[in-house]
Amino acid sequence: MIAVIDYSMGNLKSVSKALVRVGGEVVITPDPRVAGEANGIVLPGVGAFAQGIRNLEKRDFLPLLSQWGETNKPLLGICLGMHLLFTEGEEGGLHRGLDLIKGRVKRFPDTVKVPHMGWNQVILHRGGVEDPFLRDIADRSYFYFAHSYYGEPNDPRVVVGRTEYGVHFASIVRRGHIVGVQFHPEKSDRLGLSLLGNFVRMTKDPPERD
Repeated sequence: MIAVIDYSMGNLKSVSKALVRVGGEVVITPDPRVAGEANGIVLPGVGAFAQGIRNLEKRDFLPLLSQWGETNKPLLGICLGMHLLFTEGEEGGLHRGLDLIKGRVKRFPDTVKVPHMGWNQVILHRGGVEDPFLRDIADRSYFYFAHSYYGEPNDPRVVVGRTEYGVHFASIVRRGHIVGVQFHPEKSDRLGLSLLGNFVRMTKDPPERD
């Protein structure tokens, strides 16, 4: 079972349908107790960092998610969901995140048009190790983006994919069983479904903790 967290910030139905399409058994839930019993969690999201954290706090998800690193069950953050994995975000002032990925979420420089929207390439950084999340994904594949902020990890080793838009930003991050993608896999056709299928497989065969 994969729990898609309902915190009133995301495209829940399209993410859930895509997960089901690639073999996932999915429940959309606003209840942290239900999410805590799942084999994996997906944290989608569209909107502002501060509001996202407030909504998670109101529904009592912060204790569960902040401690998710102590489990070996996969977690996937998508777009805003990826941002919330970071230590803090600058959108609307400085706000504390889940601190599962050390680093800060920043706005794109004024030299580029925001939001960054449309198809763009992801340059993979496997570091010589085959990553089960990237199975069947070729270097410089295109995915669909829609965002004005990007995450900058403190540790470059957690970056497994980068994209260029004014800056070279982290478009895929991974620390053990915790993964974040800046793009929308549910809107990225065949390759997006491949990534979601890889995540479903991770929930059935969890990786070792980092």
